[in-house]
This record gives sequence, structure tokens and C-alpha cells, in this order.
Amino acid sequence: MKARTARTAGPTVKSELQPSGRNLPLPAGYEKFLVRIKAQVSKAQVRAGLAVNRELVLLYWSIGRQILERQQREGWGAKVIDRLAQDLGRAFPGIKGFSSRNLKYMRAFAEAWPDEAIVQQLAAQIPWFHNCVLLDKVAGPAEREWYIRATIQHGWSRNVLVHQMESGLYQRQGKAITNFDRALPAPQSELAHQVLKDPYNFDFLGLGEETAERELEQALIEHIRSFLLELGVGFAFVGSQYHLEVGGKDFYLDLLFYHTRLRCYVVIDLKVSEFQPEFSGKMNFYLSAVDDLLRQPDDQASIGIILCKEKNRVVVEYALRDTRKPMGIAEYRLRLTEKLPERLEGNLPTTEELESELRRGGDEKTEKDK
Repeated sequence: MKARTARTAGPTVKSELQPSGRNLPLPAGYEKFLVRIKAQVSKAQVRAGLAVNRELVLLYWSIGRQILERQQREGWGAKVIDRLAQDLGRAFPGIKGFSSRNLKYMRAFAEAWPDEAIVQQLAAQIPWFHNCVLLDKVAGPAEREWYIRATIQHGWSRNVLVHQMESGLYQRQGKAITNFDRALPAPQSELAHQVLKDPYNFDFLGLGEETAERELEQALIEHIRSFLLELGVGFAFVGSQYHLEVGGKDFYLDLLFYHTRLRCYVVIDLKVSEFQPEFSGKMNFYLSAVDDLLRQPDDQASIGIILCKEKNRVVVEYALRDTRKPMGIAEYRLRLTEKLPERLEGNLPTTEELESELRRGGDEKTEKDK
């Protein structure tokens, strides 16, 4: 009997040596196609995440409203909420968020937002823990709504939101003295006015009150990320001691920015003294030079910001009355002196305590499942 001839592995080897999909030559336009598909997937993921968050916030509001109604109608106390947390935890062991602490947040949330339509339009558009820190730190509905709208508009993380609240941004935004209503057309004037604030908070610099102008400027550059956060969304840093040549002479701008929403250059002049009328004349000169030397045809008129250690409002208003170039005057603070809003009265835990509890609950469940 003839010995069987061993079968060759030719076809199999050939198959294994075929180039993978990643090594195949790409057709024209594939890269753009891939970018478009990835963008669509990312948008879908964001929409899905927002939809889940919206439903969660609305669920928490509904639970909180029912607890609130029971407390008002039947006098439910804290012990009933504790029992409710235990029963919900047993009924939904795989779902975190039904702790007694979080149920108290739900009740406070429903009390703070009695109108469901407003919840859907605003509060449900930001994450739950953003809403919790707003309950912790902001008492007034108008201020709370302002922070929610700003969070939605600028995409603030919770840490950024907390920073803005603790710095009293709501009270400071749009408070600088300006001549924008006379020097800029509408609606540019209103938008520019809202961009400025007073006072500016430079407590992140860690400087003492007796600080030289150049020292202050250098510190702001070294902390440019914190400085940009304090200036607000839209400011792009161009340079410090920015050189301009006018009439054969050299001039240097303390700080030069470009604002992407206003579509204009912004000149910042730092003063470590009280505002003096001649400061506005110097800024008027700087803005004329920037408009002639840097401004492009599609740019709006350049804006000036004079930051002083202190100011007399009447003197500032006289100085700006007949100034034709758009500028604003504001103070800066090297130490945060604004009194922070007090936490709402009651037994609400901090957001950090709540998150820690939710994480601990999840870890305990994982250990039980092992």
C-alpha cells in the first residue's frame, strides 16, 4: 500500500499571509470618511450620555417632589427617608443613588425647582452632581439659573463651576465701568460689557498687597491658565510687553489678547495704584495704534481693559465720558475678600461626601458579588 503523500500547507499558509485590513491600500477619501464617521459616533455618544443624565435628573426631581409633598401633607420625618433608602436599596441592588443622603438632595432639589418645565429646560441639562454643588453653595433661584446657563454655554466641569461660584462670578460679571454703550454698536456693546467683570480675582497668584506692576504681570504670565480662566471664555493670549512702533518710537503693551467671540483685540493695562484720569488717555493711544497696526478688515474695534488696585467711580466716569475708544476700568483683588454664599440650612451632606458614599456602596456590592 502506497504511503499517503502529506498534504501541503500551501493554501493555508497563503491565507495566513494575506495582508490584514489595516495593511490594505486605502481608497481615496477614506481618511475623511473615517473622520466623519468617528465624529458621528462621538456625537451619538454625547447625545446618549445627555439623554441618560436628563432622565436621571428628572427621576430624582420626581422622587424629591413626592418626598416633599409627603412631608408637607403627612409630616414625614428623616427616619422615613432613611427607611425609604433601605427599601429602595433592597429593591434595586444594582443601582446606586438611593442612599439617605442622596434622597435628601432630591428633596432639596425639588424644593429649589418647583416648576418641572424649568427643570427640563435647565437643571436636567447639567449632571446631577453639578446640581448638588449648586444646592450647596447658591441660595437664590436667579443666581442658580445664571450658573446653570453659563455651565451649559461654556461646558464647565464641576470643579470649574465650583471655582466660579466661590469667586462670586455672578456678582462680578458685567460690573466693570465702561463706555461701550457709546463707543460700540449694539449688540457688540452689550456682549463686550458682559465679558468684563469687577473686581478680578487674582488670589491664585499668592502675591502680597505691595506688588510692582512688572511683578504682577510676570506672575499672571506664569499662571496663564488660571488667568485665562478668570478672564473668561474667548480670551486667547497674544503676548506680554507686546511691541508696537509708532512714529519711530517704541511702545509696549502690558498684555495683549484676542477675543474669539467679540472678534477683536483686547489690550490690558495693569496698574498697582488707584485709577488716574491719564490712564484712559494712554489706553486710548494704545487702542488707536492696535487698530491701525494689527486690526484686520474683518476684526471689530479693539477694546481696552485697565485693571487697577482701586478706583473712584466718579473719577472713572468723568475719564470715560468723552473717550471715543471702547474701554473698561475694573479693580483686581490679590486676596478673595468676597463673602461666600452660605450653604442652605438643613442636613444636606457635601457633594464630596455623597460621591464617596456612592463609590463605597458600589465597592461593597462588588465585594459581595465575588
